[in-house]
Amino acid sequence: MADIDIAPTPSTEQPVAPATVIVFGNEKGGSGKSTGAMHVSAGLLRLGFSVGCIDLDNRQWTLSRYVENRRATAERDGANLPLPELAQIARSGEGTRVVGEADERKRFQTAIAQFSRDCDFIVIDCPGTDTFLGRLAISLADKLITPMNDSFVDLDVLAEVDGLNGKISRLSVYAETIWEQRKQRAAQGAKPIDWIVMRNRLSQIHARNKQDMERVLSELSGRLGFRIAPGFAERVIFRELFPRGLTMIDVLEAGDAGDRSMSHLAARQEVRSLLNALQLPHRVPKRSQS
Repeated sequence: MADIDIAPTPSTEQPVAPATVIVFGNEKGGSGKSTGAMHVSAGLLRLGFSVGCIDLDNRQWTLSRYVENRRATAERDGANLPLPELAQIARSGEGTRVVGEADERKRFQTAIAQFSRDCDFIVIDCPGTDTFLGRLAISLADKLITPMNDSFVDLDVLAEVDGLNGKISRLSVYAETIWEQRKQRAAQGAKPIDWIVMRNRLSQIHARNKQDMERVLSELSGRLGFRIAPGFAERVIFRELFPRGLTMIDVLEAGDAGDRSMSHLAARQEVRSLLNALQLPHRVPKRSQS
């Protein structure tokens, strides 16, 4: 994957850097968080990095099932499928909110500490609702990726937009949560969150709705300080790969191409474009330093 600008930097003298934390968050379901998380993880694995995946969505466990399907395919077919480490953190069943949140924080921090020691990147898949675990993940994000279907129906994850004049009337609770986390990190002198809104299901037609979305997102980007990245179009291939735990990166690297249609080629390019848009740091893989 030479055309992806995240290549490992070989060295035996550089100090071991902490893992880069990539969080997929959106308080709406069906936006493509788990698909994006698995494709980014697979891309990093194929580049020789070690990846730890943390699944916080205990109502679905979609990312976990993706990884389990991938492991089963590798064992059954003898396929060359690099695997991430995986941790599942469910919401606490403890009594009071204070006790429950303390329990969740402890288990979350344990997973983060382990993966920070052993992995180059940590990819976290958040639930599609506002949860304490989701807010913990955002607070640690180096890269926060918010996948969003490219329609005004899904735009309210960021803000409410007046249906008559297209003006932004107020920010969403989710946007305010990220804004608050950014303020807290700034007060602590920590590195700011690089927030990226990933536009999924982009229309191939230059329609009025697409133009309006571009205008509103551009205005919101200036107000909220996020970057905009192209995501994935609506393609059947993404759903077909899930039962086998495969991604378009695997199809490209392992030669499991199946039907080499223009749609497949376009999907692979979408994944590459997303990986480049993340502007991930060049780093020395930890496995090469052990």
